Amino acid sequence: MEPITLVILVAIFVVAVLYSSVGHGGASGYLAVMAFLSVAPTVTRPTALVLNLFVASIGAFQFYRAGHFSWGIFWPFAVTSIPFAFLGGMISLPTSVYKILLGLVLLFAAFRLAWSFSKDVDPMPPKIWIALICGAAMGLLSGLVGVGGGIFLTPLLLLMNWSETKTAAGVSALFILVNSASGLLGNHKQLSVLPPDVWFWIAAAISGGILGSLLGSHRFNSLMLRRVLAAVLLFAAVKLIFV
Repeated sequence: MEPITLVILVAIFVVAVLYSSVGHGGASGYLAVMAFLSVAPTVTRPTALVLNLFVASIGAFQFYRAGHFSWGIFWPFAVTSIPFAFLGGMISLPTSVYKILLGLVLLFAAFRLAWSFSKDVDPMPPKIWIALICGAAMGLLSGLVGVGGGIFLTPLLLLMNWSETKTAAGVSALFILVNSASGLLGNHKQLSVLPPDVWFWIAAAISGGILGSLLGSHRFNSLMLRRVLAAVLLFAAVKLIFV
């Protein structure tokens, strides 16, 4: 096995552990890894979404099994995000300015969460019409960039006090899964450019996803999850702004 391949596998494993512990699939992390290691841009978006499918499905199962999920919070966001993620996957637009703006938003969210480590208070679910609008916007952005949308949904749920921490992670995991599948369908023509050793990448992502989701759903407390999520968002912000 070539050294660069080993580096990619280790990096994907670490990203999957970190992201899946907070209910994320890790697409922004995979995109960063591939960008840092000079993987062709045409390969990065579909590959990240494929890895997302496996890791997010593991996370969704683990958090759901542990009782950290709410259909009432999930469905209003998902019902509009799915078609818009498909639409975003079909569109190919210059994203340099958008990535910088998004990175700044995530940077703000990371620091906001890092300084909000008080105990969870009783959440107030969002009004349906607000969730529908937010879901459409997050779906479109997710499809355009090649992520599942967890980096948008989780901080939104927590900052607006629409969900407690672990439920937000469980809802985000399934949200990422359905959006990744929808975005990938909209971007299906690029599946032919997946790297030849993609199954090794998938194996690394699955291994990390199993470990991370077990830690997140059973071991980590809310304080730890907020800290990990802040680190995840900070990493994603740096990637979006500078990569």
